[in-house]
Amino acid sequence: MASVLIVLSIALLATLVMSFTVGANSNSAPVAPAVGANALSVLRAALLVGVVAGLGAVLQGGSISETIGKDLVTGVSITPLAAAAALLTAAALITVGNSYGYPIPSAFTVTGAMVGAGIALGGGFAVHEYVVILGFWFAIPVVEGVLAYGLARGLRSDAIPEVVGIPLLGGAVGYALANIRFTILSTAERTQGSLARYVATQAGLFPTSVGGSYTLGMALVSAVSGFVVLAATWALLRRDESAGINQFLVALGLVVVFTSGGTQVGLATGPLETVFESDLHLPSLYLLALGGGGILLGAWIRGPRLVQAVSNEYASLGPRRSIAALIPAFLIAQLAIVLGIPISFNKVMIASIVGSGLAAESAGGSGISLRKVGYTLGSWVGSMLGAGVISFGLYQLLTAIPGID
Repeated sequence: MASVLIVLSIALLATLVMSFTVGANSNSAPVAPAVGANALSVLRAALLVGVVAGLGAVLQGGSISETIGKDLVTGVSITPLAAAAALLTAAALITVGNSYGYPIPSAFTVTGAMVGAGIALGGGFAVHEYVVILGFWFAIPVVEGVLAYGLARGLRSDAIPEVVGIPLLGGAVGYALANIRFTILSTAERTQGSLARYVATQAGLFPTSVGGSYTLGMALVSAVSGFVVLAATWALLRRDESAGINQFLVALGLVVVFTSGGTQVGLATGPLETVFESDLHLPSLYLLALGGGGILLGAWIRGPRLVQAVSNEYASLGPRRSIAALIPAFLIAQLAIVLGIPISFNKVMIASIVGSGLAAESAGGSGISLRKVGYTLGSWVGSMLGAGVISFGLYQLLTAIPGID
């Protein structure tokens, strides 16, 4: 019994360490464009990242946490010892990358570590799940790059005035916000629910379906949300166009930070999903709260360095290209939450920044640091493979210690 408590304590500590590392390494990237555009200071950005990403972790982290904890290996349930081995491996690798200023993709690292620990535990490869995850990962740079490039080119065009184009983008984001999924709005029919569904259901608004389970009432609530954001953005730009663009950029960055918390906390809490449900009989919300607290501390203590690295070294973005980078990142990350697919926010933001930055290249502007991007690509591949091997070996080493099981 004593050994079980010791292993469980180590696993919980590893979860906290991992969430701290994720907060320092991954959740800072969404505000980097705002910092690069001089719309937000580095220190203020790190402070806001901690609070907002922590909230996102608690409110949106359930689906990806479940995927990490239950779907990456077959035939076994992840034990506290296996979880500790995977989390310690991933946290160590990410911390090393963070220390040298090269963002290591948390999703790649944690996924590799969890597969390695699960195989060491006697599980099998969840091939179908890997195909879905890898397909999504490979699609991210293509889809995001195209979207970010198109938006950046559109915002630079004289055909649509900024006082019209940016509010329209704000309205689209507002519509999407009404439909993002929240863990706390779970129902018997679905693991997560949206504000649009909740409000429409509670008010009994137009329950007629317009496609699958999406109703006219949900569409109405979403449209109202989009119009409110559109009107607020238009008012800001009408009062002072330059200041209004920067204010919209900061608000959009915080929306993406909230989303990043929802996608990243599962990388820290997922390995203990089964332990909390089956062994401790505690709701996963407690586990998400632990992860959210770690993310907050990580962002406050170590986030500024990564904010500086991403904002200054990957591209020189102005406010318009920053907006073009943030919107695709928000949409892709929310889709990942809906599908329960773990993603690296470093990869998401870098893909958007590169796509947006290429618009400047074609216009003769400042460029992307290709050398930096190349090093980062290498770290992505190496981190996943290395994490799997190290986690496998660490689990075998831990089980060889007398009294540890």
